[in-house]
Amino acid sequence: MSIDVTGKSLKYADDLKLAHELANIADKISISKFLSADLKIETKPDLTPVTDADQEIEREIRKILEAQRPADGITGEEFGKSPIATNRRWIIDPIDGTKNYVRGVPVWATLIALMEGDQVVVGVVSAPALFRRWFSQKDGGAYLQVGLGSSHTVSEASSHMQSVRKLSVSGISQLADASLSISTFATPNVLGRNDGWGDKQRGLLSLADRLWRVRGYGDFWSHLLVAEGAIDIAAEPSLALWDMAALCIIVTEAGGRFTDFSGTDGPNGANAVTTNGLLHEEVLGIFAKR
Repeated sequence: MSIDVTGKSLKYADDLKLAHELANIADKISISKFLSADLKIETKPDLTPVTDADQEIEREIRKILEAQRPADGITGEEFGKSPIATNRRWIIDPIDGTKNYVRGVPVWATLIALMEGDQVVVGVVSAPALFRRWFSQKDGGAYLQVGLGSSHTVSEASSHMQSVRKLSVSGISQLADASLSISTFATPNVLGRNDGWGDKQRGLLSLADRLWRVRGYGDFWSHLLVAEGAIDIAAEPSLALWDMAALCIIVTEAGGRFTDFSGTDGPNGANAVTTNGLLHEEVLGIFAKR
């Protein structure tokens, strides 16, 4: 057990420190290729893009984890699931927001999480083009580090504590005062991709009509803005574990709630609803209506 960047001695501090180091490496790779003329882009079988940056980041993270945490499993978006000798597994999304990345939109991030069984115990989300990094460990609170570039190490961050602030969700308790962010309004398209709202679209439109504001910040950022208290609700209709694991612990450690549309807590479903907690049951009820 060691001291993390918040100064607290907690069970997962060493794992959080390693996650920061992995994020530093990921940031250097992703920033070096962002807006690069020679970025290589391919289309995966699910019709989503993948770049050589995605693949290089995941390879480097896997290499380090295999050396430093050889008993832990790894599940990554690009290279799948490795064998596991314990109940610990690292969950990696090398670039969440690849479509933004390839078009030069700076809203993308590397997502790194550690799970013990079905529970997330460490989460780091690093968005170097936004100069932001969010992080959390179990029972340790959630934090946002702003303004430090990817060349800074975790130890250097600890000497610049003015750039780190603890996160807390909003206190908004009425839908009429609440703000929602979503990733898309789309229904499943003609190519058969089931990544739209489907039978939840009516609930989405009904919810939107009752809110103060609706915006599409998209992907990881929507949920982390809930953790910051900047917005109150985020929802996405189709996600994978690597899209959600790191976000889940940051939101919940900030005092919010992270479930699927059925109300099951955690990142193990196929979709996500994130709120400040106060609005959660009401939001789920609206989505449940046919």
